[in-house]
Amino acid sequence: MFSDGKRGRGDAVESSTQQNRIAQGTTIVGDIVSEGGFRIDGTIQGTIKTPGKIVVGKSGIINGTLEGTNADFEGRFSGKMKISGVLSLKSSAFIEGEVEIGKLAVEPGATFNAVCSMKGAVKELNKGEQQKPGSETERSA
Repeated sequence: MFSDGKRGRGDAVESSTQQNRIAQGTTIVGDIVSEGGFRIDGTIQGTIKTPGKIVVGKSGIINGTLEGTNADFEGRFSGKMKISGVLSLKSSAFIEGEVEIGKLAVEPGATFNAVCSMKGAVKELNKGEQQKPGSETERSA
């Protein structure tokens, strides 16, 4: 009687907090799509897509395409990355390729050799440009 309602609620909570783990010594070649986040300590050659967070440990390597909300890197990445939120690079991180992000945080020592575009900054810049002409008109009047 009571368990049916609780199971439904518990399943919803579990699916939003799922964590996929790719252990050190594991190599995956192919495309991965998941609703849960990732902890990667192994090697992935291919595409990863998730609305969750991606954490790449010191031994983690990704060669290919990465799409997610937030990402923390201690390991290596080569390819095309699209992170809608924050990309955080620790001192041991090595990133090369094309990167599209919302925000970027880089620790001293990290290597970031990429063509980078920040989508969140463009919106705020455009808002500022729209306000400037109005303020100049007020000054001259």
